[in-house]
Amino acid sequence: MIDFSASAVPLAGGYGGQTFAVSAGGEDAVIKFYAKDPGRAAVDAALLELVRGLLPVPRVLDLKRDGSYEEPPYLLTERLPGVNLQVFLETADEAQRRTVGTQLGELLARLSGMPFLRPGMFRDDELGVEPFGLGDLTEYVAGLRLGLGDGFATVIDEAEELLGGGVDRFCLVHSDFNPKNLLVDPESARITGLIDWEFAHVGSPYADLGNLLRFSEDTVLAGAVLNELRWLGGPLVDLGRAADLWALLDLAARAAEHEIAARAHRLVSRMADTGTLAGGRPDLDVVH
Repeated sequence: MIDFSASAVPLAGGYGGQTFAVSAGGEDAVIKFYAKDPGRAAVDAALLELVRGLLPVPRVLDLKRDGSYEEPPYLLTERLPGVNLQVFLETADEAQRRTVGTQLGELLARLSGMPFLRPGMFRDDELGVEPFGLGDLTEYVAGLRLGLGDGFATVIDEAEELLGGGVDRFCLVHSDFNPKNLLVDPESARITGLIDWEFAHVGSPYADLGNLLRFSEDTVLAGAVLNELRWLGGPLVDLGRAADLWALLDLAARAAEHEIAARAHRLVSRMADTGTLAGGRPDLDVVH
């Protein structure tokens, strides 16, 4: 195993592995270790090769496929330029947010145009797909024991009606498509990277949109995103929220682990209280 310990600097992001900034072969790089899910290292490497040239992802520099918990598999990639988009948006003006939103919509359109035959998780570096096997949404919610009450049945009905109304194809889903996993050039507001693919799978073409808008209240950025996706058809925000429901509930079930999960739990609780997918969130489908 290569020893990167002398230059390793821990990086935020990624729940399934440990990620560090390192120096490799004279260039800045990022190494991610896969102690918790060893088989995922090869899957992530294959995904980066699949989308390279279509999405702003890093080059794969090295891959260690096998290992132990003490010396786990790893994926070494180039370190892309730019700053974290979440941080950038804290001070970005309206024009910058609109520019970013337009690019995010373009990236979502590219993802939604990468078709697969059936939904599920990637099982190997050939990107074979294993069905989820989760049962229906009502059974899934009951198994999570979130204590949402009878009001959530109405939310489930709304989601199933939306997704059953013509969403009949599947595509590549990043599944963590939000500002913390995107990089941007602060001078030009150009998106420079989409990182952390550990949850990527095959699913709904609206799922990543739902993830992006999950906690958003920025109508300028959301409006620019949605304007790039009108061709998908339908009530985009509602469809996104419906497609995001499985992931949102899974996150809410881990409310004790970190603040984002606790925020998800508060959101699904409001959804149950109101009996709506919106759960009191603002109308983001505003054209600017």
